Amino acid sequence: MRKFDDDPCLDDLLDRERRARLLELLQSLCGESFRLDTERQSGAEPVEFNLDTLAWLSCATSPLRQAPAARLLEFILYYVAKYRLAASLHHDTTEASFAELQRQHAALQESQALYKALSEHLQSRVDEQVKVIEGAQQQLYESARLRAIGQLAAGVAHEINNPIGFISSNLRAAGEYLDELSCKLPDEQDTGAVLDDFRALLQESISGAQRIAAIVTDLKTFSNIDQQDFVPCDLNRLIATTCHLIEAECSHGLTIAQRLEPLPQLAGYPAKISQALYNVLDNAIKAISGPGGRVRIASRVAESGCSEVLIEDNGCGIATEHLDCLFDPFFTTRPVGSGTGLGLSVARDIMTAHRGEILVRSKLGAGTRVTLRFLSQ
Repeated sequence: MRKFDDDPCLDDLLDRERRARLLELLQSLCGESFRLDTERQSGAEPVEFNLDTLAWLSCATSPLRQAPAARLLEFILYYVAKYRLAASLHHDTTEASFAELQRQHAALQESQALYKALSEHLQSRVDEQVKVIEGAQQQLYESARLRAIGQLAAGVAHEINNPIGFISSNLRAAGEYLDELSCKLPDEQDTGAVLDDFRALLQESISGAQRIAAIVTDLKTFSNIDQQDFVPCDLNRLIATTCHLIEAECSHGLTIAQRLEPLPQLAGYPAKISQALYNVLDNAIKAISGPGGRVRIASRVAESGCSEVLIEDNGCGIATEHLDCLFDPFFTTRPVGSGTGLGLSVARDIMTAHRGEILVRSKLGAGTRVTLRFLSQ
């Protein structure tokens, strides 16, 4: 259907079937036969609509009836046009409403997709933050546990110091008394053998007491956790202290090979640096197995002027696919229950706090090298 605001023609208002039906009705009313043409006919009555002539109505047998019949036809066409106008308006309004509904529906779907994507993004951010919080919380628990252990170690070291001092002093006095007794006892072979054994026992006891005193001193250095500000640190001394502690802990009597070059003093937290060294050395020792296992530690000043500590082992090594995950909290390649997966993560955080970095190179089955690099300050 053409738009209602266009100029209609006869076919728009009445199709051929309805025109034939209308002419039949006129014939029934008037008893005469009418003809309706769209072309001008001689003697025919024009049928107008909106000042335009749409057709010509003719009645060959009774021309006087043409005019009233034409007016009746115009009257019918007027209401047909009104109906057509209403139908066209309804059609256009319905189409406009449907188009608006489609537009609103598309906008709603787009909005829903946007909110869904935003919700998924926010959920992923929340999940990430939850993981960060859980990791920080676990590290806080680990730090609190290590702090408690450090405080306990400091207390134990303080309590051991006094009796060790008495023991060492008494052993030295016993050695002096033994020298005095040896001068007064008979010079016999059995007596000399007993005195020599006694001196050996005293010397072993003195060596053991000195070793305990050295371990206590290392514990006091390692448990120095109450430092609030950076203090000058002797990095080589911290390395030696940590090596002594971890060697004393090893059940298979491992000796860590040390090659320490002179280093400038480093400003930092001694206990935290010792903890980072301990964590890396502990990983290295647990990576080796068998009599051929070895761990080496070296210190040096790099060409860039920064201090470096290199820790190497010839252990099992780390698979390439695991290297990117080494510093993730709780990641461990050890069997379940054999590690917390926080050692390297804590060491990395300590190095970051000292404006440094930790680098790992490893090959599966060939060993691992960890470099602790303290950048120039």
